[in-house]
Amino acid sequence: MSKLSRHAAIREILTEQKIANQDDLRRVLYRRGHRVTQATLSRDIHELGLLKTPAGYAFPQETEAASDAFLPSVERLIREFVYEVRSAQNLVVVKTSAGSAQPVAAAMDAEDWPEVVGTVGGDDTILIISPDLRAAEKLVSRIKHLLA
Repeated sequence: MSKLSRHAAIREILTEQKIANQDDLRRVLYRRGHRVTQATLSRDIHELGLLKTPAGYAFPQETEAASDAFLPSVERLIREFVYEVRSAQNLVVVKTSAGSAQPVAAAMDAEDWPEVVGTVGGDDTILIISPDLRAAEKLVSRIKHLLA
C-alpha cells in the first residue's frame, strides 16, 4: 500500500477512535491491510505532524483548540504579568515578567482584537503588529486600562 493511502488511513483512524500509542496504531493499520514497521509508522506520525497527548495521538489543531480553552483570561494575564506598554508607529511593545510573554501573547491572539494583526512573544517582551498608528494607540490605551 502507498504512503498516501496509509496517511489517509491514519487520519481516518484518529478521527474514529482514540489511539494511545504507536503499537495500537500499528495494530489497527494491520487490520486494515497496512503492514508497517515501527520506523515507518514513526516517520508517518512525524510527517503528519501528529502530537502525543495524555489522551493519545491528536492533530495539531485539536491540541491548539484544547489549550486555548484552558488559557486564563487576557485581563488576568495582563494584570498579573504586564508592567509596561509602548507604541512605535503601528507596533506595540509590551514588557512582561520573565517567562510570561508567550502566554500573554497567546491570550491576546485568542481575543481576536481588531487592533492586533499578530503577536510575537519572546521571554519577557511581546511585539504586537497593529494595522495602523490609530489602532496601535487604541491597543496601548486598552492594555493600560486593563493594568489600572
